[in-house]
Amino acid sequence: MNERKLSLLMDFYELTMANGYFHDGKHEQVAVFDVFFRSIPDQGGYAVFAGLEQVIDYIEHLSFSEPEIDYLISKGIFSEGFLNYLMHFKFTCDVYAMKEGTPIFPHEPIMIVKGSILQCQLIETMILLTINHQSLIATKAARIVYAAQGRSVLEFGARRAHGYDASIFGARAAYISGAIGTSNTYVDYMYQIPAIGTMAHSYIQSFDSEYEAFKAYANTYPKNTVLLVDTYNTLKTGVPNAIKIHKEVLEPQGYRLKGIRLDSGDLTYLTKEARKMLDSNGLSDVKITVSNSLDEYLIKELIHQGAQIDAFGVGERLVTARSEAVFGGVFKLSAIEVDGELKNKIKISENVQKTTTPGFKQVYRFYDEKGMAEADVITLHDEIIDENKPYVLFDPNYPWKSKTIENFKVKALLIPIFQRGKRIYDLPSLKEIREYAKSEHQKLWPEVLRLENPHEYYVDLSQALYDLKQDMIKKYRK
Repeated sequence: MNERKLSLLMDFYELTMANGYFHDGKHEQVAVFDVFFRSIPDQGGYAVFAGLEQVIDYIEHLSFSEPEIDYLISKGIFSEGFLNYLMHFKFTCDVYAMKEGTPIFPHEPIMIVKGSILQCQLIETMILLTINHQSLIATKAARIVYAAQGRSVLEFGARRAHGYDASIFGARAAYISGAIGTSNTYVDYMYQIPAIGTMAHSYIQSFDSEYEAFKAYANTYPKNTVLLVDTYNTLKTGVPNAIKIHKEVLEPQGYRLKGIRLDSGDLTYLTKEARKMLDSNGLSDVKITVSNSLDEYLIKELIHQGAQIDAFGVGERLVTARSEAVFGGVFKLSAIEVDGELKNKIKISENVQKTTTPGFKQVYRFYDEKGMAEADVITLHDEIIDENKPYVLFDPNYPWKSKTIENFKVKALLIPIFQRGKRIYDLPSLKEIREYAKSEHQKLWPEVLRLENPHEYYVDLSQALYDLKQDMIKKYRK
């Protein structure tokens, strides 16, 4: 596969707008754009931010070479001056973002781009498609890992993903949210996420008998023998043959059977019975892994029914986020510079959820004395929250609902990534992102984490930002 150059991976109207800005002499006008999303997938209580590393990589390699310029010339609508600008393109914007793995909530900026309006528009599509996809899968994986209650979750969706990029970056996002491995070998090669797999039913069918297949596999991989036991009859032949392989092939060599896997049938009943059979033969250490169109709800139910499962292989319902396939992040203008000062901008809609919040902003997360996340507050960028003074939280939709909090800690969530086009952010390793995501996840109350009817985590506006938004709504409504 030839190395791809993704500079033209953008909606065509990004280019027509950019050409228009250049034609009108507005291309260097400073603008502020917010990246945020409007609703949490699966009606959940939180989402997980992912994809920042790939956005950074795209921005750092953004340039336009001769073949791309020739293509744009062929469209016959772009000015010579604009094409020359692209030929000598240099990214000069500021970018702020939350760290990957941060729990995120609707309507708060998770990324802000500030700089040349032309440049902001050019990177919009790539930012959205990257963050929307990986945040969707990271959110789904977090729900599945939470439902598994400490049992291992493996990402098994490579063959059902929506293309190879979706498989690769979906596995990355799942790992951030707690999956311990993947079926995708290329992901291990790229990101050192452990590739895990043993055999398919076809391997067993290729032998004269299930026992012969198991024996051949055990002799090939005696240190790590995991056997697929549901090709013919799980309880009558599959598990008994696995036990025989342990006693007749592995044990004489000084090894032990590592595990069995089931991919079909009544998983609760079969795993309970398999566990009894293994334990009664001195194989209580043998792990049971299951797969077969699992998601968080099925996993929760299996555990509730007492299924004896040590690990879940989750495929298409994870890597495609089958229950809700769109994250819904958007890229909206919030301010523009006029005569050296930022002028706030707002989009007003009959749909209240689509009315944007104006201004160049920051997001603060409030933590209580136990270190648990209590609320997020969106402020103007230069506002400072004093931890030594009481702070009034209020619901921006119902401002009469308020409470005063004390003895809290706050953390600014939006940190500088690029300044004037230069990256100033040190990229963490994927394992560091994963550990950060786990730590932040543990700071959310169980009521926010539950799968159904979760507690609504409040995202408030500072008083100054709330007043600004209301004033602008009144102004434009007139």
